[in-house]
Amino acid sequence: MAFQPIVNITNGTIFAQEALVRGLAGESAGSILSGVTETNRYAFDQQCRVKAIELAAALSSPERQEKLSINFMPNAVYEPRACIRLTLETAERVGFAPERIIFEFTESERINTEHVLNILFTYRSIGFKTAIDDFGAGHAGLNLLARFQPDIVKLDMDLIRGIDTDPARRVVVKHTLAMLGEFGIIPVCEGIETEGELRALQDLGVTLFQGYLLAKPGFEIFPEPVFLAA
Repeated sequence: MAFQPIVNITNGTIFAQEALVRGLAGESAGSILSGVTETNRYAFDQQCRVKAIELAAALSSPERQEKLSINFMPNAVYEPRACIRLTLETAERVGFAPERIIFEFTESERINTEHVLNILFTYRSIGFKTAIDDFGAGHAGLNLLARFQPDIVKLDMDLIRGIDTDPARRVVVKHTLAMLGEFGIIPVCEGIETEGELRALQDLGVTLFQGYLLAKPGFEIFPEPVFLAA
């Protein structure tokens, strides 16, 4: 696992660390995920959760209470309460509070909406935080959001790329943020690569950011982000 922080620019804190799958020698997520099949998907998803929680617990300290964001594969979850047992057992074993765990799924994966809703409602009832990743780029979109309001929505990087010089993107993001605000959903803008993008999004009221401008993923470490001057 590698980790990449989600940074609160306003108060200079780390909101969460996202766990990102890597190979034992640091191979990319794509090279690892290319080996995931219908046969091994469940075991792969389970072991990713275990490894992420174990590493996060080892890297955390009492004064660092940032959350841990774990991507899950909806198609690897056959029944939410049965499939979550190992996650809960791992969190208890290493002393990592479940309320610090965020489960996020990407809406760019073609999914059965009813199945995903069942997972999300179950995870929420257990006490986990929930998030939609890559919002604005996928299949579920507004229909899913109308039926379930997660704790967090991560705006897709293609939506915010070059937003400082693109008036149309600013209009789309401005109104998306207003909608999320009415739902009480926390927005995160990911894939931030330039200071111009960061400043434009700050002007729209965004406080949580993730991207290479602030910190690249670190292999089996919690990277320390760069906090840019206001």
